[in-house]
Amino acid sequence: MNVQTNKWLMSRRHALRGIGVSMALPLFDCMKPLRAAHKTIPTQPSRSVFMYVPNGVNTLDWQITDAGKDYKFSHTLKPLEKFRDVITPISGLHHPNGLGHHHNCAKIWLTGGKLGAADRNTISVDQLMAEQTAPSTRFHSLQMTTQGHSLSWNADGIVLPARRNPSVVFSEMFEEPKGGVAKQRRGLHRRGSILDAVLAEARALDKQLSRDDRGRLEQYLTSVREVEMRTERANKWLDIPRPKVETGVKSRLNRNVSLQQMGDFLRTMYDIIVLAFQTDMTRVATFCNGIEGQGPAIPEIGVNQDRHSLSHHNGNPKLMADLTKSDLFNIEQFGYFINRLAETKDADGSLLDTTMALWGSGMAFGHSHGNANLPLVVAGGSKLGLKHGSHLDFNKQVDFEGYQLNQPGKHYAICTRPVNEKVRMSNLLLTMAQRMGVETDKFGDSNGSLSDLEA
Repeated sequence: MNVQTNKWLMSRRHALRGIGVSMALPLFDCMKPLRAAHKTIPTQPSRSVFMYVPNGVNTLDWQITDAGKDYKFSHTLKPLEKFRDVITPISGLHHPNGLGHHHNCAKIWLTGGKLGAADRNTISVDQLMAEQTAPSTRFHSLQMTTQGHSLSWNADGIVLPARRNPSVVFSEMFEEPKGGVAKQRRGLHRRGSILDAVLAEARALDKQLSRDDRGRLEQYLTSVREVEMRTERANKWLDIPRPKVETGVKSRLNRNVSLQQMGDFLRTMYDIIVLAFQTDMTRVATFCNGIEGQGPAIPEIGVNQDRHSLSHHNGNPKLMADLTKSDLFNIEQFGYFINRLAETKDADGSLLDTTMALWGSGMAFGHSHGNANLPLVVAGGSKLGLKHGSHLDFNKQVDFEGYQLNQPGKHYAICTRPVNEKVRMSNLLLTMAQRMGVETDKFGDSNGSLSDLEA
């Protein structure tokens, strides 16, 4: 067949239907991916959650100035002081590929990928972890958000959809879909038939394509095969009842919550994550609290402007004060989440012992889009090999004159260009991946692991 004609082309309808299958199953991702097939699954459940806030923080009120165990909590981080023994604030990390960019920071926060318009993103660390944990759980992973943005990217550099309604998330995870098992199975069989058609047509093209086009086709087929395996695993899970949720818990979580009550919204989403981990429905979750160009306001505490506007304060005292109020509020909610993990039993300890939680942003100083010295806090995971109780300050591991918070210009400079260029955020992501049982010595733009965080 002449490949210069249109006769050989794969049907666009088939291609879109194939892609539609992969996009239609964000919460039926119960497969064992091809790339994880050879790995050994840890016998002890291990979990990770990643929580993102856009546009950085008021770094003058955020920055901890002491390194090591005897550090004093900054104004913004004060709500976490009672968790000193189970958290680690980190200073000095950056993504080299993110320097000089701004509104795409969330895009590479968990990937360490590149930001150029022509660059395809890479897999995010949560999805790398999910490849390891998915064989043991009903759902491959959980993506949640306030404003529609997702932190999760698959191996083909495609962003995964995130749910923004607590009621939808709860229903999809903990309630049997309407129509019963038979209807669900018919739907999965239809998806299987679509995938079979896509694969058959794609295979017929293989010998007629150039080497480059074969590579592109193989990448596409990998995605289709993974969706096929997810569909098969979802079919097997249909015979396993979902966990029963107490009536009081269900009424508290299965409801619509307005962003006008941001605290209630965040705590509801966080409680759903805790319940998902407690019932072992999934072991990996992400939560994106806003997109870089916006970031939700918090009317309940008198912060009526979005985070993007507050971050571009240009030294305005009122905007800076409101940004700090927003930061403090979000840290308080993170403290609530840590406490919920700590009070929830898991085997011979708590969920906090077997859960690593990373809270942070892809910027530090939002006014100039400074994305070095990223604001980051790691909590939990003591049974996964993490140690806490110290402020890890990688700025102070090189020749550094110290923090000069009374001279904002100098402090903002270290939030724009890294003090310690050798230590990268991907090193932290690599360390967390390894603690989840992922067998790799490289992730994103990493150049090593963070041994200072490991027990």
